[in-house]
Amino acid sequence: MIPELGHFALALAVAIAAAQAVLPIVGARARDARLMGAAPALAVGQMIALIAAYGCLIWSAVVNDFSVYDVAMNSSSHEPLFYRITGTWGNHDGSILLWCLVLAVCGGAVALFGRNLPSALRARVIGVLGIVSAGFLLFTLTASNPFQRMWPPPIQGAAINPLLQDPGLAIHPPILYTGYVGFSIPFAFAVAALLEGRVDATWGRWVRPWTLAAWCFLTCGIALGSWWAYYELGWGGFWFWDPVENASLLPWLTGTALLHCAIVVEKRETLKTWTVLLAIATFSLSLCGTFMVRSGILNSVHSFAEAPTQGVFILVLLAITIGGSLALFAFRAPAMAATGVFAPISREGALVLNNVLLCAICAVVFTGTTYPLFAALLHMELSVGAPYFHLTVVPLLVPLFAAMSVGPVLSWKRADLLPALLRLWWAAAIAALIGIAAEFGLHRSFAAAGFAGAAWLILGAFAEVIERIRLFRIPLANSWARLQAQPLGVWGAAVAHAGMGVTVAGIAGMSLAMSTIVAMTPGQTIGFGGYRWHVLDIRKVPGPDYTARVVDLQIMRDGRQVAVVHPSLRTFTQQKQTVTDTSIQTNLLRDLYIAPGGEQGGKMVLRLHVNPLAAFVWLGALVMALGGALSLIDRRLRVGAPARRGVVGVPA
Repeated sequence: MIPELGHFALALAVAIAAAQAVLPIVGARARDARLMGAAPALAVGQMIALIAAYGCLIWSAVVNDFSVYDVAMNSSSHEPLFYRITGTWGNHDGSILLWCLVLAVCGGAVALFGRNLPSALRARVIGVLGIVSAGFLLFTLTASNPFQRMWPPPIQGAAINPLLQDPGLAIHPPILYTGYVGFSIPFAFAVAALLEGRVDATWGRWVRPWTLAAWCFLTCGIALGSWWAYYELGWGGFWFWDPVENASLLPWLTGTALLHCAIVVEKRETLKTWTVLLAIATFSLSLCGTFMVRSGILNSVHSFAEAPTQGVFILVLLAITIGGSLALFAFRAPAMAATGVFAPISREGALVLNNVLLCAICAVVFTGTTYPLFAALLHMELSVGAPYFHLTVVPLLVPLFAAMSVGPVLSWKRADLLPALLRLWWAAAIAALIGIAAEFGLHRSFAAAGFAGAAWLILGAFAEVIERIRLFRIPLANSWARLQAQPLGVWGAAVAHAGMGVTVAGIAGMSLAMSTIVAMTPGQTIGFGGYRWHVLDIRKVPGPDYTARVVDLQIMRDGRQVAVVHPSLRTFTQQKQTVTDTSIQTNLLRDLYIAPGGEQGGKMVLRLHVNPLAAFVWLGALVMALGGALSLIDRRLRVGAPARRGVVGVPA
């Protein structure tokens, strides 16, 4: 009965989305207040229907209703309750329903929190979101139904993939999807602006908080996925240029450019076409990532099983959404002429350079990710690995990092480069000293350059704050008063840029990592990386739905115990699959990483890593997201955008 209720709620959501896709846009064109006024109610109604539908799916998993195909294939009564719930989005059909739910929540958010928007603009935005929702909901109902029944139901479910039985990955998809789908709101604003033929500072002020929120979620989602791959898959690294990893990176790059463009539109009323195009591109790349993961065309540990029919349906949705929005952009963009002008050397110019470089990196990563797919059409077997990405991406990062620190200290509209560089002399000097010291101490040029770049980014991030408070140019008491008066948005930008520097420091530290593979028996000790590794015991431990071979490993340094860790190999009896459970001992400055690799002749094979500054990689991402959150709660964003000034005889 509950699955049928969920199926009915899903069908109801399709009907509401269809009405949401048509009535508000028709009402905005006809200036019909009743049709435009229906938009918020339709968006909230769709959100409620999908909350009910997903609640029914979760309930089916909780009570072990194995007559529901998705529950039977991705859950088991032997699994902990937490993983039975998270298993609802650990498969194709459930993840698409979650995608639709997040999209409906985005529409509901515009309806509930966009009351200060002009009625016509809000109606168009909600209508565009309805168009996208209607397509995905129709796909879910017809080709990817999570409430499909099976008969006879199995006594026990097949259980979720053992790799997904992890808290980090369990919460990773909702956060990542919120970032992916959150960019649907800037996309809807962009399409609505094209329909209206108007982009101004007020529009930029409305778009920026939605973009910022989506960017924060996507940053956290990517970091969480990277962290999961680091400790769960046993590879010992943080990024492997996996196709699905790249699929999440692409919208982050263009989303970062979009965020900076929205600031320029708000403050200077320029870069309008840039902003609209980036909003379309960012959500389009999110949709492309969805297609590549769920169509089965990518070979990745993250991707779902092949589903050709479903992939074709999603491809059609992509063609309609992306092609339609780009065609509208080509038709209406010339009417959105910029009203603000600026010199090449200015803060706007630095942001343009920033956008060009981010988009260039995006193009390079997109080419490397998809080129093997096109080569396969010509029956050519090609693989693009880390060397390609390192050789093509790193040269673009150097000018990008330079612009990140120089740009904020430039004046709007027109600036002099030399005075701006003189304001950063102290940051450049400290960064150079750190780089020289690292080169002499480590004799590793890449790491030395990385540490210098990290210092430049972290110190340069706060250069604008120092300029604002006029440190050492006015009495300290006055500087302190100015510091306290700085808005949260200024601090948010500084913290976010500094977070990138922390991540760069972590990447530089990881370039110094050491690793080895050894086979050890209980009582055996080896020396590696300045530590003594002593196997105390190898024992068998039962789990809730697995059995584990646990290694008790003591780590010593200079005669003192550093830690006792317990890596293991878990064999899941129902799936007949063995997965690695790594152990990581960290003090934030270095990780001692141990991954068991199997037993051979009574010995346990262990992969040992000493990873300097590994935690900085993910700490930096969290700092970036924190910076975004600080900007998001800035009162200047929370008070809403000012009302538009209408033309005589035309409502705003």
